[in-house]
Amino acid sequence: MAATPPGQDEVEIIASGDSASGTRDAASQGAVSASEIQHKPLQRPADVLELVPGMVVTQHSGDGKANQYFLRGMNLDHGTDFATTVNGVPVNMPSHAHGQGYSDLNFLMPELVQRIDYRKGPYFAGEGDFSSAGSARIAYRTRLDQPFADVSLGQGGYARTVVAGSREIQDGVHVLAADLRTVRVSLRYRF
Repeated sequence: MAATPPGQDEVEIIASGDSASGTRDAASQGAVSASEIQHKPLQRPADVLELVPGMVVTQHSGDGKANQYFLRGMNLDHGTDFATTVNGVPVNMPSHAHGQGYSDLNFLMPELVQRIDYRKGPYFAGEGDFSSAGSARIAYRTRLDQPFADVSLGQGGYARTVVAGSREIQDGVHVLAADLRTVRVSLRYRF
């Protein structure tokens, strides 16, 4: 490896040794790893689902409700026809004013996601009533190698803080704790 010329920063490039076809079980199912999520810039918590090939996550008409999802060109509205679980707990609501199957992932902490197992298409009856277009099973980490804190600031007074850590309380038994705070603040300066 050649030495970095004076006055220039060294650039590290990280890539997977597997092709996309090698990391997916089939075109209709596969998994997304924590490292893939870690390297994707996220605007909203549900953006982790955009790592599912063919999935588009968007927000229409402002904040305060679930994202709108599209899979393979199919409009899933706010999660209708796409079953989502987090650590085995169903997210889709059977009854909601926005429609049956409403799936609000705004509670999700992307920093803690270990894996997303996805399935696309109506081929998997075991995924339940809301899975006619597909499904995603999101699993959180059970432990962290080291605690972390992350602070994000943005336009319009946006501020987000995540603090998380884990501790082994018995051989092989870990406790994971996390705290998420999202606030909107207004600052005015007078000179």
